[in-house]
Amino acid sequence: MPHTVPPSSPSWPPPLVSTEGDTRRLEFMAGNVQSEMRLSRPDALVLDYVRAMACFALFVPRPRHILMVGLGGGSLAKFCYRHFPAARITVLELRADVIALREQFHVPADDERFRVVHADAARWLEHARGGFDVLVVDGFDEEGLPPALGSSRFYAHCRRALCDGGVLVANVFSYDPHYPAMLGRLRLMFGGRVSWFRQVAGNNRILFAVKAPLDADPRRPRGRAQWVQRLLGRRRGFGFGLVNRLLVRILVAWLSRR
Repeated sequence: MPHTVPPSSPSWPPPLVSTEGDTRRLEFMAGNVQSEMRLSRPDALVLDYVRAMACFALFVPRPRHILMVGLGGGSLAKFCYRHFPAARITVLELRADVIALREQFHVPADDERFRVVHADAARWLEHARGGFDVLVVDGFDEEGLPPALGSSRFYAHCRRALCDGGVLVANVFSYDPHYPAMLGRLRLMFGGRVSWFRQVAGNNRILFAVKAPLDADPRRPRGRAQWVQRLLGRRRGFGFGLVNRLLVRILVAWLSRR
């Protein structure tokens, strides 16, 4: 496991926390909700894009070690901690002021299977050497996805950090002018094994990239993750936004009852 790399300290506006009735929200910019939580059910997934990210379970249903880039309000981290009890979870967060909000958003305390690391993810991953089944990239600043989290170098480090058959889950904005280039770099690094569901999370596009051995034939998928990726890669989910959204909700509901 790499050592913690102390991040630099750029000047950001403070995160905004608001509570209305049973709902607590985290915003990095006024009006732009990053996380939303039900106080009565703090582990439940509320936002569509977070539900879509939980679909990594289609590819890797029993992960042993999950790495997350970006804590935010901890929605997916809390969900995984509760519903994947056999998994270890490591969360990398650049901002100390975001980590300081963990109690307000009911993020679990660090223990033998869960920890939050204050680190620059791009630098931290330079030292990572495999062992992760799932790698979730959901790190944004006020301008969107930082260039360091969409570079060829970063995706190479992500691929190296994954086990064979592991999946990278990346949250990007479909309207980002850099999106086509990022998608091209991701496809190149993962041998074209990149897919997504259509119209499941508004302007958020959740990409799933599967790591296969370098000598694997893309026409002959081996293992569950590659088989699912090939199916989704051909159909972009089931081709219809309504069906895809229904599928995501069914999967999350099933995971929530395990």
